Formats: sequence, C-alpha cells, structure tokens
Amino acid sequence: MEHVPHIAVVDDHREIRDLVAKYLQQQGYRVSTAENGTALRRLIERGAPDLVVLDIMMPGEDGLTLCRELRERPGPAIPIIFLTARIDETDRVIGLELGADDYLVKPFSSRELVARIKAVLRRVNSLPPQRGARRAGSIRFDRWVLNMGRRELQNDDGVGVPLSTAEFRLLKIFVEHPGIVLSRDQLLDLTVGREAEPFDRSIDNQISRLRRKVELDPKNPTIIQTHRGGGYSFMPEVYTV
Repeated sequence: MEHVPHIAVVDDHREIRDLVAKYLQQQGYRVSTAENGTALRRLIERGAPDLVVLDIMMPGEDGLTLCRELRERPGPAIPIIFLTARIDETDRVIGLELGADDYLVKPFSSRELVARIKAVLRRVNSLPPQRGARRAGSIRFDRWVLNMGRRELQNDDGVGVPLSTAEFRLLKIFVEHPGIVLSRDQLLDLTVGREAEPFDRSIDNQISRLRRKVELDPKNPTIIQTHRGGGYSFMPEVYTV
C-alpha cells in the first residue's frame, strides 16, 4: 500500500490552518493541525508527521523556538517549511540556520506550497539513510569532538576550531552519514536547499576549507575522501559522547 505523506500545519490563525489543511487534503495528503507548540508536541507523541508547515510569528513559542526544539529532539529529523508574514531576511536566515528546509512568505498560493512540500519530501526521500547519531550533544570522530548544540569543534587537546555556518552544516551532514558516498547535488540539497544554482561548485570550496581545518594533511585527506564522478564520503567512525 502506497504511503500517504502526513503533513502537520502549525499556525495560530484558525482560518489559515483550516484553509491550508483543506487544500492539502484535496491534494491527497493526510493532514493534522496544531495551533501552538503544545498541540504540536501532542501530535508528534501520537506519531511524527512526514513534514511540518510551521508559522514563524506566533504568540508565546514562535516558530523559530519550535524549529530549534524539533532539531534537538532524538530520532530522524522532521522536514520543516516555514511560513512568514514578513519579508525579513533575518528571519529567513535564522530559520535556515536552525535547520528549516524551506520557507514561504505570506500571502502565498496554495499551489506553490504544495510544490515546495513535494520538493522537500522528494529531496529527503532521495537521501541515503542516516548512520550517525543525529541529535546527540557531541559527536567524536578521528581526533575531533563536534558539539552539535554549541556548534563547536575541538581537538583532543581541547583546542577549539571556529566553524562558519556553512562549514558546520557540511560537517553535520557528514557525521550523520559516515561511510556513505554523497553526491554534490545531495550535499547542496542538504546544506543550501532550493537556493542552490545549477552547476554550483560551492560544495567543493566548502570541503576544501573544511579539510584545512580537520585533516592532518589536506592534500592527502583521510577524513573526507573524494570519489571521482561520485561525490564525497566521510571515512572515520562516528561515536556519541
């Protein structure tokens, strides 16, 4: 039997919740609604949805707070699409840095929302399964410890190495998929998403910068290996600490 994606719509405005839910149901999705974070938690306790459509501007716990909480919970990450009433780049950037998969500015067309949902689900489902510990506080590999919550990288001597947002995202993806060859397109989807451009070579540049920070000899890498025509793989064993 074919799996019917379950979408959770979280918005404090009932009219918007009901309108979006009705349209998504007409498109064949299974839909649940929640008016706030408490209702969303109850919904997830009954069974995690395949994707959350999450309003940013809500009283009390806003969407950014809920996104951060969802990204820190154990288990597979739930894809998130933000809805925002403001064309504020700060909200968009913060949301993407917290781990949102996409965003949509109100007012939006229902057709565009469905297109975004399909794109995010297709991207997530095309990825290989995770092998690393996704939501652990710290991850050890080789001679390094990566603190996922604080986004800090330290070597065995306790010396910290600063990571840019892009470098952290890339390293996070690698420790979540150790030993798996990830293509450039997959890495772009996971780190940049829909903002990626065709033939984007930024992944190669980011990997070069990351190698200079984690490899003993960046010219002969042993941690992040290149597969000609295939992409990159993360070779060390990964442990939760």
